[in-house]
Amino acid sequence: YACSALSNMDARHHRLALKVMRLTRPSLVSSEPVTCESQDILGDTLLDAMRQDMRTSKGIDRFALSGVLSLPQTFGNIFLGETFTCYVCVHNDSDDVTSGVQVQADLQTSAQRLPLGGSNIVNVLGPNESVDQVLHHEVKELGTHILICGVHYTTSEGEKLYFRKFFKFQVLKPLDVKTKFHEVNHGEVLLEAQVQNITTAPMYIESVSLEPAQNYDIADLNTFCGDPHGKELTFGRNSCLGADDSRQYLYRLSPKKPFVVDSKKPNIIIVGKLDMVWRTAMGERGRLQTSQLQNINTLPSDLSVEGDKVPDVVPIEKPFGFSLKITNNSAKDMSLRLVLSKSKSIGVHWTGTSGKYLGEVKTKESLTTDVTVLPVRAGLQEIGSLFLTDTMSGKTHKIDRIAHVFVYTTADSPFDCIPPS
Repeated sequence: YACSALSNMDARHHRLALKVMRLTRPSLVSSEPVTCESQDILGDTLLDAMRQDMRTSKGIDRFALSGVLSLPQTFGNIFLGETFTCYVCVHNDSDDVTSGVQVQADLQTSAQRLPLGGSNIVNVLGPNESVDQVLHHEVKELGTHILICGVHYTTSEGEKLYFRKFFKFQVLKPLDVKTKFHEVNHGEVLLEAQVQNITTAPMYIESVSLEPAQNYDIADLNTFCGDPHGKELTFGRNSCLGADDSRQYLYRLSPKKPFVVDSKKPNIIIVGKLDMVWRTAMGERGRLQTSQLQNINTLPSDLSVEGDKVPDVVPIEKPFGFSLKITNNSAKDMSLRLVLSKSKSIGVHWTGTSGKYLGEVKTKESLTTDVTVLPVRAGLQEIGSLFLTDTMSGKTHKIDRIAHVFVYTTADSPFDCIPPS
């Protein structure tokens, strides 16, 4: 179907006509089934008329969507990441023979002008003859795009003429992506990505993957552990994303050694890029890739505390113990005292002696101490809220989060029935 031209040819009557059409796939024709009960006055009149309608699918008379295809009647929407395809045709409407016919097409965006190609020079173009070509361009910019088509030719009298047409269209954003980073122990990072369909039609999500930067190894957490092939998504077999619907994807990033940091931007860590591939209702493919995702490189504190051998699940009201590994990251030696505090989470409580002297920790070294926790509430609980005081400097370090445990109330663990991955 033809795009509407923004500016016409000049006042001169040209012997050649330029037509441009955007090529898209057809759509399924829908009908509006109108029926009534067989005992009504109309009886089967409406049903018989509907069966005679070519838009009605055989065997499913009351189904609104038919098997008839309809060619597009409007320009439609073009989304970022799709391929813009158009058909350019130059036709000789006159009774004269023209020569030296050449078509040149460019695409003007807000940032640049891209050549889409041109036809070879046609030496002779007789009356009612045409020269045509199909142009393809992967759309990589948002906003206003202008397709500029120019035609050079020479008349039978030897006069060289030129004209051009402009076709304007907007490129829209199909997906909205929001990301969030969660810091984990040992430098690991959890990346949470929310992908939302902001078009007015459903789309089929073919794949969403993360291309990690050179500093990280990636683990895709969007498949079931029990799937031997690792292909069954947590969303199920249906990969259709409706209009305004969203999905959340999760990835675990583990740092490689050595970890390379940009000396010019030491506080910025490049994580990687999200790559998304989708298809429309009629199978037209689109691909979108985000810019490099960046995370803030948080500098280590003077003291870091990690839980060692913390159980994943524990029964309620039964104390359990684990070890704390305390590392001195500062440039000075420390003499530490451990003070247990009431946890923010009322689901677990520290037990044991508070104010215990742990001893001296030299710079860049670690020490280990045992602690005990009493779970009193079911569900996922956070372990934290303790203070480490350096008796040499008098500075107190607060540790808010150490680990998480799941507390159950049944006689046996609810996870015992799950086979290991």
